[in-house]
Amino acid sequence: MLLSLLPYKAMAAKKIIAICQSGGEFVTNKDGSLAYSGGEAYAIDIDQQTQLSDFKSEIAEMFSCSVDNMILKYFLPGNKKTLITISKDKDLQRMVNFIGDSVTVDVFIMSEEAAARNLSIMPCSRSSRTTVSEAVVPVVAPIDIPVDTAQVIEPIDIGIPNEEAPLICHDGSNDDKHRKAAQQWENTITGVDQRFNSFSEFREALHKYSIAHGFAYRYKKNDSHRVTVKCKSQGCPWRIYASRLSTTQLICIKKMNTEHTCEGATVKAGYRATRGWVGSIIKEKLKVSPNYKPKDIADDIKREYGIQLNYSQAWRAKEIAREQLQGSYKEAYTLLPFFCEKIKDTNPGSVATFTTKDDSSFHRFFVSFHASISGFQQGCRPLLFLDSTPLNSKYQGVLLSATAADGDDGIFPVAFAVVDAETEDNWHWFLVELKSAVSTPQQLTFVADFQYDLKKSLAEIFDKCYHSYCLRHLAEKLNKDLKGQFSHEARRFMINDFYAAAYAPKLEGFQRSADNIKGISPEAYNWVIQSEPEHWANAFFAGARYNHMTSNFGQQFYSWVSEAHELPITQMIDVLRGKMMESIYTRRVDSSQWTTKLTPSKEERLQKETSIARSLQVLISHGSTFEVRGESVDIVDIDHWDCSCKEWQLTGLPCCHAIAVFECIGRNPYDYCSRYFTAESYRLTYAESIQPVPNVDRPIPDESALAIVTVTPPPTKRPPGRPKMKQSESIDIIKRQLQCSKCKGLGHNKKTCKDS
Repeated sequence: MLLSLLPYKAMAAKKIIAICQSGGEFVTNKDGSLAYSGGEAYAIDIDQQTQLSDFKSEIAEMFSCSVDNMILKYFLPGNKKTLITISKDKDLQRMVNFIGDSVTVDVFIMSEEAAARNLSIMPCSRSSRTTVSEAVVPVVAPIDIPVDTAQVIEPIDIGIPNEEAPLICHDGSNDDKHRKAAQQWENTITGVDQRFNSFSEFREALHKYSIAHGFAYRYKKNDSHRVTVKCKSQGCPWRIYASRLSTTQLICIKKMNTEHTCEGATVKAGYRATRGWVGSIIKEKLKVSPNYKPKDIADDIKREYGIQLNYSQAWRAKEIAREQLQGSYKEAYTLLPFFCEKIKDTNPGSVATFTTKDDSSFHRFFVSFHASISGFQQGCRPLLFLDSTPLNSKYQGVLLSATAADGDDGIFPVAFAVVDAETEDNWHWFLVELKSAVSTPQQLTFVADFQYDLKKSLAEIFDKCYHSYCLRHLAEKLNKDLKGQFSHEARRFMINDFYAAAYAPKLEGFQRSADNIKGISPEAYNWVIQSEPEHWANAFFAGARYNHMTSNFGQQFYSWVSEAHELPITQMIDVLRGKMMESIYTRRVDSSQWTTKLTPSKEERLQKETSIARSLQVLISHGSTFEVRGESVDIVDIDHWDCSCKEWQLTGLPCCHAIAVFECIGRNPYDYCSRYFTAESYRLTYAESIQPVPNVDRPIPDESALAIVTVTPPPTKRPPGRPKMKQSESIDIIKRQLQCSKCKGLGHNKKTCKDS
């Protein structure tokens, strides 16, 4: 079996076509080289990213053979005697690199039995112990069929500089094999007097007919009354004419010349694939497999129809198929008024509202379900995490969220909003709506970013609340400000000391870590001191955040968003509602089986502290104050729930020092745990249910007609190309910067140093 590889000029990466040959035999030439004779040939494209397992699987599928006993071999350029074995991914990458600028590379695919038979007659290489050579199999040149730019069938844009969109196909037996799936379309057009319900039905039948018969066509006339189509090939007499049947709405073929004189019809080598056509083909499979990848789509279309698609073609076809299945993104915005009313009808007590701009385009949407409001008020700590995540949907946008922590430190979504952009105005609006939904007399603590004037908005909207700056955002800003001024090691030490200063429970611990930063950089020390430690350092922060220091607490909720963000807006929101509904039910059922007084994670924490307390010595000082000795000496005041180690105040659970006192005087430690950590409070959190919202994407006509507000999509659309997925990375992992060994400067090396 042989592979010849041709570069794709239209692609930035080194892309080559592999022509596989199998079933022949080797003949030894007089000079000791070997030639390959006979067999079959197929073509496969690969590049440096191709995995060997994928490569073998595609070969096995083409030749109907097994991957298990398959051996791949190839020659280095200019050497037809020594065979190199491809046994792992790196070998395959080396082969692509070794061919350099050559237009072909020959690779043989043999079974283990065949390799064993030929072993004795072939010279050996160190890597494979076998050699082989072959006659190069001619590559079938791709046939470029110009794609018509008519208004009905839009060609796929694959980024080629010219105006045509060539599709690579193969003739001969390989083409016949690939096009078995298209044979069912050979009679979609039967001839004169054939009738259709609409012009779109006729055009779809014509398109399938052209694929089955392997020719391209163009529209001469294409309007609401008539359609005239002729073969794309110059001088070919094939044409068809259809128009509306008199006094009916049916479309009838009036004239048709079935004769083809063009080469395209003879060899059946090229045909068109539009986004709409590919979308209609993959629609059913996408319904079953929502994560159907563009690469798999391209592979399936090539295998079943012989049409070569690139990634962007397959991706756009998937978008069309998804829209056909899920409904129009544009239509979803018009359903928002109906959707808001439906949420409030099915979930009484919920808050659901939206606003539009002056031009009626979508601005923002807010929802907080009654079950979330009740659960937060009844069982959750007065602690909320504010965060945002971008939406890579057709019209972009940002999702703002407020999540709480339940008694077992699980996430509990309280409210969320979809807005057109993350701005100060949109955050202010979100907080106003949140205040109206979650009215509580308790002082709230918010863990949120320090940007978008959240500090100002929180102080204005929530009376006497506490605002804890997200430690992750602060550390990222510090790292960014330090970049370029300090080495990798210096920045790593300062970031670690910054975290240590934030978590230090007492002033002396904070100052010690801050002084460590000062020892490296007085400027960095000033940055830390001026960054308002009273909003982020445990030693100064007055609110109760239960040792939660970052705003991205609700990672599970954001994972739900990432699964649904490509859906139309109403469906995306309903998917999130469904996830929340399932989570509430599951946790309610699970908690009904608990037998402990506290939630599992808090019970485990308390037992751990209890085991440590047994080794401590307790001395009675005065009244409710006790001295506890261990590795350190700490003072416990049980009446004020206070310990000098500060762990009791920071976590809401008694520390080991307090538990030692309780055991000494016969008190129950459970009586001194925060009520939010009890199993009872947990069950109150999940006592209410979120109800289904029927007819989200298929409203009853009379109901949808009641919407008096028109909502259109926002003007922003998703930019071209694959969306950039920005993952949250640990700030502890800092990329090492280049450092010059000559001048000790950062950002360059000795070779590029200006002092050289």
